[in-house]
Amino acid sequence: MTNNSREDKASADRLQTEYFREYTSPEAISKYTRATAGYGIGYLLDHDYKTVYLQALDLLPPDVRERSLRILEFGCGGGMNLLHLMSFLRRQGVQIERAIGTDFSPVLIEAAQREAKNFLVPDDLKRLEFHPAKNESLLTDLSVALKREKSHLQSAFDFIFGVNTIRYCHDGGNELDCAKDIFELLVPGGVCVVIDMNGRFPLFRSDLKNRLRSIKEEECYVASLEEYAEPFIKAGFSLVRKEHFCWIPHSSGRLLCGTMRVLSPVLSMLAPSRAMRALVVAWKPV
Repeated sequence: MTNNSREDKASADRLQTEYFREYTSPEAISKYTRATAGYGIGYLLDHDYKTVYLQALDLLPPDVRERSLRILEFGCGGGMNLLHLMSFLRRQGVQIERAIGTDFSPVLIEAAQREAKNFLVPDDLKRLEFHPAKNESLLTDLSVALKREKSHLQSAFDFIFGVNTIRYCHDGGNELDCAKDIFELLVPGGVCVVIDMNGRFPLFRSDLKNRLRSIKEEECYVASLEEYAEPFIKAGFSLVRKEHFCWIPHSSGRLLCGTMRVLSPVLSMLAPSRAMRALVVAWKPV
């Protein structure tokens, strides 16, 4: 192994340790579970994100939409997105056969399981599972967690999505592994939605905090929109949407959220590429 290879591996191991520490802390539970995450994420789940998910589900083939859906959220954290989507789809009369959330943090998986018991009706609860799995080895880790051969998980899901999670694959250089596994897991005609931070947005709170620190913390790499889209193209997907959107911080309170709602149309017109989020909607060809 060369010196550069050793340095790269040491850096990757150090980042993995830092991420594990961050996402198994009590602060992670409060940040990534619905009751304490902030007003902003609640608003987005009811509006912007919900609209994206519904439009993506409309892309599914008619025969898939007519039966019960199979859904996977990767990097689910405390399960906010998945729980909210399941609850909303039930109210819309959309049947769900199975829903699975995965995350590399066992602490957040446990938190998601507790959240589900408090949030979902019993009929939805029995259709939901949470399992530990890394984004970059999603298929392998799911195979182990579910005790099923990888071949049995191919084309097992209709809709797969991830929010604020795939950037960690880009940081580790294994984003293509994640996209390939998602491609394998989806049925032909299935859809994947990825929402993550936009590296061109200049005012992320974590960045601002880090600028004020005397000793800077090593931060996760935030990809560009083109970088987020590239692995899905390479994996064989057709891109349906690739755009910047959303000006509302997940952690915003009611006042800031309301202010940004009013300003969003103007900001989107004046500086669309500077929006907070990058969105990629990818469709698996039939």
